[in-house]
Amino acid sequence: MTDRPATPLLDTIHRPADLKRLSDTQLRQVADELRAETISAVSVTGGHLGAGLGVVELTVALHAVFDTPRDKIIWDVGHQCYPHKILTERRDRIRTLRQKDGLSGFTKRSESPYDPFGAAHSSTSISAALGFAVARDLGGVTPEGLGDAIAVIGDGAMSAGMAFEAMNNAGHLKKRMIVILNDNEMSIAPPVGALSSYLSRLYAEEPFQQLKDAAKGAVSLLPGPFREGAKRAKDMLKGMAMGGTLFESLGFSYIGPIDGHDMEQLLPLLRMVRARATGPILIHALTKKGKGYRPAEEARDKGHATAKFNVLTGEQKKTPSNAPSYTKVFGDELARLAAADDKICAVTAAMPDGTGLNLFAERFPSRCFDVGIAEQHGVTFSAALAAGGMKPFCTMYSTFLQRGYDQVVHDVAIQRLPVRFAIDRAGLVGADGATHAGAFDVAYLANLPGFVVMAAADEAELKHMVATAAAHSDGPIAFRYPRGEGTGVDMPEVGSILEIGKGRMIREGKRVAILSFGTRLAEVEKAAEALGAKGITPTIADARFAKPLDRDMILDLAARHEALITIEEGAVGGFGSHVAQLLADEGVFDTGLKFRSMVLPDIFIDQASPADMYAVAGMNADDIEAKVLDVLGVARIGERRA
Repeated sequence: MTDRPATPLLDTIHRPADLKRLSDTQLRQVADELRAETISAVSVTGGHLGAGLGVVELTVALHAVFDTPRDKIIWDVGHQCYPHKILTERRDRIRTLRQKDGLSGFTKRSESPYDPFGAAHSSTSISAALGFAVARDLGGVTPEGLGDAIAVIGDGAMSAGMAFEAMNNAGHLKKRMIVILNDNEMSIAPPVGALSSYLSRLYAEEPFQQLKDAAKGAVSLLPGPFREGAKRAKDMLKGMAMGGTLFESLGFSYIGPIDGHDMEQLLPLLRMVRARATGPILIHALTKKGKGYRPAEEARDKGHATAKFNVLTGEQKKTPSNAPSYTKVFGDELARLAAADDKICAVTAAMPDGTGLNLFAERFPSRCFDVGIAEQHGVTFSAALAAGGMKPFCTMYSTFLQRGYDQVVHDVAIQRLPVRFAIDRAGLVGADGATHAGAFDVAYLANLPGFVVMAAADEAELKHMVATAAAHSDGPIAFRYPRGEGTGVDMPEVGSILEIGKGRMIREGKRVAILSFGTRLAEVEKAAEALGAKGITPTIADARFAKPLDRDMILDLAARHEALITIEEGAVGGFGSHVAQLLADEGVFDTGLKFRSMVLPDIFIDQASPADMYAVAGMNADDIEAKVLDVLGVARIGERRA
């Protein structure tokens, strides 16, 4: 659907300052039009729909009451920032969201002064807001000025320890700052943990309900002219009726819970807080993820992440898959293995669907643990499961596992505990851009003593690696795989257990050997076909292991070829660096071997399709072909393809 919604009032809003001339009734209309525009934009681009729809009213109210960009609104994670972008001078580009050269799907400092702090991973906003508040009071200088700092954080993100660390520090420092707890009881996965239960009790307690009913009745008895003022007073009372003991214990003044979709509550409350706040304040706002768009409201994930879709029906326009996704292959094989081995269990951090554990959770609920947004805890929890005789698969995205790195080192590696790390979203991921690109896991794991680090070249190899990890009990083991579908190779019925530290030869050739680690192998084979037409037949090998390296295979390749090229979907310091160290230690370079290592460049690559991102990285088939020709000193006729 390409028809755009009618948005006559929103059309007059070019920047947040324009909201300040509108009445409260008009702001309500702006919110309705903003919701329609957000739905329309995401239907064209795909993206995180539900979170943004849940904060439309809050977004309008914040920008109407506060003085942005002088006042800093910090959106935790950033999934919910699309309405914010529309209001902050980026509406004309909103249909480029998550596209090449378009707007980021998250807040991004380089994109706009209205994005004071970049986000994409959760639970950072309170720390950032406190930092801005302290900078303000210490005389810090920014081009836009430093005013109030407002953190908007979801109930799911509040499960992370970092949020409590920040609140504890903020309560101690007593700086004026505002935290808005956007409580929709709906993170990507159903919220888990004691905090979630605590929040639920806060707005279900009887005194609050009684007061609400009494206030409603009292207002109805008043003469018409007095009702509006009384209603506002009632709304203030509603907010103050409950004491949020946990938050108050941390040093915050607690206001709430309030209806986060009711502008008649939001606007006066925010105005009051802006006028009167002296220290840290927490506003507990109840919202509904996907609010105002029935297909999102009725979806199990409340429209968390969608492909392009039809606005009228909500039907998503997904490209038919020709091969199973790596994530599904992992989930299916793990469930198969768990059926035969009751010691296998799985741990994820708020991403059971994203990591393929939904099937496992359905079949083995007592052995599947969603720890919430708490990767540090998830790693140490997995370590103790291993110490207790279980076979835990700690299943996290590459960039999310970064959060638990100290625990990987201290609690897993040093103790040589057999935790199996299933690392999804390896390499460049596409629309989420640099924040979710799995560029560093090979480097940050392969440098740890006793770690086994594998990467699957295709979906069949992944199946073998899941089985290998399950059978490996001599220390930690990790395997990585990308987002998206496999290559369409024939799939074995069951995974085979690989010999640790042994690669495989793909094809024999002459002069140059290409040693691939991970899913660039398909591009290597394409490059080899093109090189064959030029009379060059490279040897191709799949390393399988970055640690331990297949020493014999690598040294043999070096001995039999004049050039050796490694390629991996990771940053410098990973597989290629370990190969170079081996070759140097063995004195191979002394005899004149030409060695090149193809890695991700030393930059953060902005969102685009994975193919486009790998083109920027110089790691597609034509780039590999060019590297081979260059190292062999073969001149090419004509210019290289763009």
